[in-house]
Amino acid sequence: MSYVASTLPPLSVANSIPSDADVVVVGLASTSSGPVVIGADDATEKAQRSRYSRGLPDLAASLGAKPELGSTVVLPGNPARLVVTGLDDVDVTPEQVRKAAANGVRAASGLSGERPLHVAVSLDTVEPEVVKGAAEGALLASYRYEKTSATPAKASIGRITLVARGGAANQAVNVAATVSAAVVQARDWVNLPANVLYPETFADAARQAARDVRVEVEVLDEKALAKEGFGGILAVGGGSARPPRLVKVTWTPRGAKTHLALVGKGITFDSGGLDLKTPDGMYTMKSDMAGAAAVLAATRAIAELRLKVRVTAYACMAENMPSGKAFRPSDVLTMYGGKTVENANTDAEGRLVLADGLTRAGEDDPSLIVDVATLTGACIVALGERTGGLMASDDETADHVLDAAEAAGEAFWQLPLPPEIKDNLTSDVADLRSSGTTRYGGALTAAAFLREFVREGVPWAHLDIAGPSWSDKVHDYVPKGGTGAAVRTLIALAQSLQS
Repeated sequence: MSYVASTLPPLSVANSIPSDADVVVVGLASTSSGPVVIGADDATEKAQRSRYSRGLPDLAASLGAKPELGSTVVLPGNPARLVVTGLDDVDVTPEQVRKAAANGVRAASGLSGERPLHVAVSLDTVEPEVVKGAAEGALLASYRYEKTSATPAKASIGRITLVARGGAANQAVNVAATVSAAVVQARDWVNLPANVLYPETFADAARQAARDVRVEVEVLDEKALAKEGFGGILAVGGGSARPPRLVKVTWTPRGAKTHLALVGKGITFDSGGLDLKTPDGMYTMKSDMAGAAAVLAATRAIAELRLKVRVTAYACMAENMPSGKAFRPSDVLTMYGGKTVENANTDAEGRLVLADGLTRAGEDDPSLIVDVATLTGACIVALGERTGGLMASDDETADHVLDAAEAAGEAFWQLPLPPEIKDNLTSDVADLRSSGTTRYGGALTAAAFLREFVREGVPWAHLDIAGPSWSDKVHDYVPKGGTGAAVRTLIALAQSLQS
């Protein structure tokens, strides 16, 4: 079975609201003197006042419009309908505009009929980062996963025009389109069922995604993995009829002085192995490869944007299944590089494939290693479903990654790695255990385990995206299902590392 990749509507820039727009999205912001409408031109204001004998702010307020983010109200218009979206404060940030534009576009998509709509987003954006935020919000909100069906779904939005001023608007929109396409690629991969996306087909999809950019792609199959000693990936994938893969993608621009290594967890389905999950706990485990999806999609975007930073990405792909060939609790595994691990729980498999990937990444002598993984339920307990966990080798590295996340508009929170956490990993039969002996501090223990496989002296950050990688409901520019978490942060991090 194959799948149809999701596509985003074309996005263009205009200095004014186009006359052929079907729907126009404008903003409502709070000021000291009361709410004001942002982005409506004189013609729109005049048409509304002529038709309803009142200005746009009064009309919008009478229909329930509020300045708060998330508020949207549809106004009848002539010739275009208006969507008033809450901007919050009039002094906007890129993330405010990203959310406001997304909410407006989602409301506009609900107005479609037989033909796709032309939506204009007019939020009086000028600064490049704010323009970029508006463009990303509009594009990401228009994403719809193409479900497997005999009847293809009709597109609700045919094209988007962003009304923006400033000489850098076009460049900002082009960057936003590349970043958004990468997020959508990651979403698609996460949403695919595990009978369609498994290690072999995921590796093939990674090759296909990189075909038109100047990156090198290398795929190690199960024979190559065994020859080179990738014991963690082989153990986790050993119980499945679908063997594991390790995908290496390299972007090497001329003159780059900084080398960013990315490692992603790519468990295409996690049954828990012999430590079997519950049926409810297993249902969304096709998404356990979101970390690998993030690093692969981000690397492609970094290459497409031609950022002057060397990037080497490792996607560690396996399917964790129970069978007569499955690895067991208490097995001792020899990892890539020779370190031995006493396996404590077959449902703590992600750290094992990442350990192999981290060790291999360290051999490339990178300036910084970042791993991304849907690693622990404990991180969701600690931080909720919308905030990822960040643990790092040092505070300077953590601050650098957090700055990139803030610039990208993604929420991460630094968690500590206190020295005593390592005591949980003491083993009587191997170099270390894969899990702790208590249920406390599970996210910290997992990160402490990973740290044991990071090359000494190399800065390292671990992003646990178990919460934000999947959403059970739509909000702002986040869809139901796979979210593409961490893609924007990794791209922003690469931008900050350019030579």
